[in-house]
Amino acid sequence: MSRRHRAERRDVLPDPKFGNMVVSKFMNSIMYAGKKSVAEKIVYGAFDMIESKTKQNPVTIFEQALDNVMPTIEVRSRRVGGATYQVPVEVRSDRRQALGIRWLITAARDRNEKTMTERLSAELLDASNNRGNAVKKREDTHRMAEANRAFAHYRW
Repeated sequence: MSRRHRAERRDVLPDPKFGNMVVSKFMNSIMYAGKKSVAEKIVYGAFDMIESKTKQNPVTIFEQALDNVMPTIEVRSRRVGGATYQVPVEVRSDRRQALGIRWLITAARDRNEKTMTERLSAELLDASNNRGNAVKKREDTHRMAEANRAFAHYRW
């Protein structure tokens, strides 16, 4: 980390098919070893599967899934007098989005379907219906924050 100044945030270009910035960020997170075309095939293939199953716009289903997964509150470790407390804090909007995307991808990778395209489409459909492992992860995070609400006064 630089001592001089904070690194400036680079803007992500919108994706070529839907012109959506969030879909582009999602694609970049799926990408391994700079293989953008492979990530594009996976995401667009999953969107095509979603469209054929639900007969709805896949981007709206993706945004609904992401809204259902993004956490509003999380716990952060804070050291006070030799003891470490899990202090609940609100999540910034850019971190909310990043966590939601990360949890969706992790949950999709852990599924049992044959291809990543099938896994991703199934996880997005589950998340849009408030089911699946990504939504469970958000619920666990909220539950942990609720359990540690007594330490909220240690917030900094």
